[in-house]
Amino acid sequence: MGYPDRPGWLRYIQRTPYSDGVLYGSPTAENVGKPTIIEITAYNRRTFETARHNLIINIMSAEDFPLPYQAEFFIKNMNVEEMLASEVLGDFLGAVKNVWQPERLNAINITSALDRGGRVPLPINDLKEGVYVMVGADVPFSSCLREVENPQNQLRCSQEMEPVITCDKKFRTQFYIDWCKISLVDKTKQVSTYQEVIRGEGILPDGGEYKPPSDSLKSRDYYTDFLITLAVPSAVALVLFLILAYIMCCRREGVIQLVHHSAIQKSTKELRDMSKNREIAWPLSTLPVFHPVTGEIIPPLHTDNYDSTNMPLMQTQQNLPHQTQIPQQQTTGTYRNVLDVFIQKLSSLLLLS
Repeated sequence: MGYPDRPGWLRYIQRTPYSDGVLYGSPTAENVGKPTIIEITAYNRRTFETARHNLIINIMSAEDFPLPYQAEFFIKNMNVEEMLASEVLGDFLGAVKNVWQPERLNAINITSALDRGGRVPLPINDLKEGVYVMVGADVPFSSCLREVENPQNQLRCSQEMEPVITCDKKFRTQFYIDWCKISLVDKTKQVSTYQEVIRGEGILPDGGEYKPPSDSLKSRDYYTDFLITLAVPSAVALVLFLILAYIMCCRREGVIQLVHHSAIQKSTKELRDMSKNREIAWPLSTLPVFHPVTGEIIPPLHTDNYDSTNMPLMQTQQNLPHQTQIPQQQTTGTYRNVLDVFIQKLSSLLLLS
């Protein structure tokens, strides 16, 4: 009552909206003698009827019942709400009492593994998150519990192997205990390390009068520092630039290929210039010819200033004004006249004979 939340030592867990809610926790010595009032409000989801109830928790001191020997067990196959059930907790305390054989044995603290930094298990094969249970007794630990401290079992735990515990069979029927995580605390051998804190008066020691620096400070010339700061990087950059230029230009792998390519280009240009001025043999169709009738010489089709580089290989036939076209049939007729003359002469010789 009067606080926005429950006390820090008190925890609440409810798995589903339809399951029972559980309040659990272990108060400290500072909470002894102070009643804790918790206001519980509940409502009906169907009728929205609301009810309130005040839960008063009285914390009593346990100094009248000292339990100096305390052992904390980690149970893998249980959740905290399952362990808080009276019959389950009674079965676990009975198994511990058979192993320990104390006169008085009580549960001191029950904590979920999630509160100790554990991880939520996957919903496979009904895995549990685990719970830590601390019990206290008035007699020293039994030899079975001391077996965890053997070097052989410590070595097996370091190798992530299960230690060999003779009394494990007494728990295995209902509780699966991780013996590598068991802790045994003997408060009778613990030496108090509390030291009384001597509080001071809260005043810093006197360091004398504060003396600010003088106004007449000596001037300093930063010209040399400026030159060193600027000249050294510039010189290094220049050296690196020269090295890079030497590598890129003088030590280049394709210099010979570039020289050859330049020579080829130069030779090609010279050949093209020479081809424009050279005298070439003219085709027969362009040479002077005799006229078949008059016997006159016919000039060629091209002029003297004709560009030979642009001259086509095959000249186009043109009808010049002073050129006589000789038809192809004239040649055939000439051959026929000669044949007739030859036949006539042959027939005349036959008649004379």
